[in-house]
Amino acid sequence: MAGNLPRSFNDVWEPGKKAFNEYKQPISNLFTKEAKQQRFENEGEGVLDSYQAQGNETSTHKVSTTAENFSYEDDRRDTARPNKILMLVEQYQCMNCRKRWQLALLANIGFLIIFGIRCNFGAAKNHMFRNYTDPWGHKHMHDFNWTITELGVMESSFFYGYLVTQIPAGFLAAKYPPNRLFGLGIGMVAVLNLCLPYAFRSKSDFMVAMIQIFQGLFQGIAYPSMHGVWRYWAPPLERSKLATTAFTGSYAGAVLGLPVSAFLVAYVSWAAPFYLYGVLGVLWTILWFAMTFEKPANHPTISLEEKKYIEEAIGHVSYTHPTLASIPWKAMLTSKPVWAIIVANFARSWTFYLLLQNQLSYMRDVFGLMMNDSGIIAALPHLVMGIVVLLGGQLADYLRSNKILSTTAVRKIFNCGGFGGEAFFMLFVAYTQKESVAVLCLILAVGCSGFAISGYNVNHLDIAPRYAAILMGFSNGVGTLAGLMCPLITESFTAHGAHGWTKVFLLASLIHFTGITFYAVFASGELQDWAEPKEEETSWNASYLGKQAVGNPNYGTSTTAIPTGKPAAPPARPQPPPQPEQKPYDPLNPDW
Repeated sequence: MAGNLPRSFNDVWEPGKKAFNEYKQPISNLFTKEAKQQRFENEGEGVLDSYQAQGNETSTHKVSTTAENFSYEDDRRDTARPNKILMLVEQYQCMNCRKRWQLALLANIGFLIIFGIRCNFGAAKNHMFRNYTDPWGHKHMHDFNWTITELGVMESSFFYGYLVTQIPAGFLAAKYPPNRLFGLGIGMVAVLNLCLPYAFRSKSDFMVAMIQIFQGLFQGIAYPSMHGVWRYWAPPLERSKLATTAFTGSYAGAVLGLPVSAFLVAYVSWAAPFYLYGVLGVLWTILWFAMTFEKPANHPTISLEEKKYIEEAIGHVSYTHPTLASIPWKAMLTSKPVWAIIVANFARSWTFYLLLQNQLSYMRDVFGLMMNDSGIIAALPHLVMGIVVLLGGQLADYLRSNKILSTTAVRKIFNCGGFGGEAFFMLFVAYTQKESVAVLCLILAVGCSGFAISGYNVNHLDIAPRYAAILMGFSNGVGTLAGLMCPLITESFTAHGAHGWTKVFLLASLIHFTGITFYAVFASGELQDWAEPKEEETSWNASYLGKQAVGNPNYGTSTTAIPTGKPAAPPARPQPPPQPEQKPYDPLNPDW
């Protein structure tokens, strides 16, 4: 006992100082993020348990209210930790924009890269299998002896793979994080693009075809997965703006891809564009995986204001993943609005792939333009289209948000008007023999089609947001058939001379007039009856009505407070007497 007694003042002061510091530290830790979250979880569980133990309906509604107060912290449990790349990028003022717009801009760049990759072979082939004269006047012999048939197969091999993954990609984007699928697809396309020059130099047609097919397989993931991304990130009245901002990258890819590829082929070598776009794609993939997240609740640096706005605007999103058995295949495949989108996608894809793959050849065959001269001219139509797509998206959402026109009217007017202008000016391109008239009409035709992107290309999210990725897979898969057929038909029309280009553009115009008629009759902008599972709608509605009854004992008789994924059960006992109204639990309020 005597040994434990203090022998000096320090023997009392030092232990006391240490105890005081240990006592003070937990109090300060209450204000750190980790400790605060733990406190919310511990205290919240106790309060929820106590309310559930009361065993009456009013307390059940209180549980629902209390659970709402904890929703933000519950979401934060799923929030990813900010990585070094994300923190580094967000130090720049220009990157401190809304996260949904940051996502749209990054997706825009991703589409720009992969559609620029599509331009590489279209520009390189003219120096690969034909004799050419470089910008300095030196003549060169071609390196490859391809026949027209072999060239057509190599150009089409990409679309064999692209077609295969459309519908599976839509299903995968509905089941797995769609942002990761999008990044994986573009990253693999870029890596394979780096391998193409070696495959060409090996003179192995099989290797070239296989790489092109695998590029198509991975690039087929892009559009369906991006529609899956907007299911969680795009508020309904911003769908046109966000989606068109992202998809504009595909047309900007042609704007830059055609002249950049033509410049590199003319001044460096035919392999240069493959290497440039491959490296850019790999760098973009690293940035995408560091800065994007599946849902707003998972983003570590999103503001509470933006997260709340997105989630409240979108409303209930089913987090149960669709299965092959639960997807309403019959209703989907017999839906007239779905087929209106599919036909419109095929019509637009025909002209898009026609110009992307053959516009430089058209300029050379009909007007005798050199490769280094025609690249910028060929990019002008796609530049105008990119501008029109952005403006069209803003205008479409303005008309919808201000209730000037219904969603159905906006989709039909923009789609049919855009297709009509494109089909009309294609007729002039078919018959003109003047270079200036042809270029002007191409610019006007492709520019008009930019309005259609605010029609059919966003329509999936209107009629069935839950299955938007799957519907995009369907429509883009059928559109890919245009990419398969167009090169073969174009080569057959133009094999006997430049006069074949008249038939090429007449056919493109006819296909667009068909798309106008079908979309005008059958399209819709309204949510379809089969678009949401019935049992989930019932459960969610019951839950919502239950939340409205908090503090109002005369409202309803539902006993379901939190959605369970099952239909609400009827009341098991009579209505309890009114309970005194209590304020929702607030763990930050010490006076509660």
